[in-house]
Amino acid sequence: MAVNKKDEGNEGQAERNARGANAQLREEQAGKGRPTPKRKDAQAKNIRPLVPKDSAAQRKEAKRRLRERENREYEAMRTGDLQNMPKAERLPWRVYVRDYVDARFNIGEFFIPVALVILVLSVIVTAFARQIPYSIQITLILMTLLYLYLFAIIIDVVVMWRKLKKLLIAKYGEQAVAKGMRTGSYAWSRAIQLRRWRLPKPRYKKRGHWPK
Repeated sequence: MAVNKKDEGNEGQAERNARGANAQLREEQAGKGRPTPKRKDAQAKNIRPLVPKDSAAQRKEAKRRLRERENREYEAMRTGDLQNMPKAERLPWRVYVRDYVDARFNIGEFFIPVALVILVLSVIVTAFARQIPYSIQITLILMTLLYLYLFAIIIDVVVMWRKLKKLLIAKYGEQAVAKGMRTGSYAWSRAIQLRRWRLPKPRYKKRGHWPK
């Protein structure tokens, strides 16, 4: 049967191409010293477990480090060690706010003990209403005093913040009083705490040391 010369040429070319590819593969394997790994094997080597075997020990160690850091930061705030306080407490405008609030006399500083005393007295008067003359009037007077005191605190805090806000903007810019900084709430919450209970601890024992 006659064979087409064109077909013979194509078969010969295909055979030569196959021999060349095999030779190239052998050279690459010889150069590497080992056969090229299969794609499946290569992918398997890159797989890492999502949860390490010692995850429980790692979590325990992480909690221990977190506890140590929190204890260190709390102790720093209790002693006034600025360098070891939490990052937020080291912000310059927060330091300024603390010094400003600690330097002034704040009406709201005694809110918690005063409110507690008034509420206890109200409970006592109500409990012994039959034995105490004018118990209803006394209760109303106590509650009125509490609300008047609360109103005075609000006025004092508003006046303080308006002045403090201007000083902060002049010294540190608008970022110091930005909404996300919560500088206002930070100032008034400190102003209604007893001075000796404040954290971080006031830098000066006495009032009057105004920040520059």
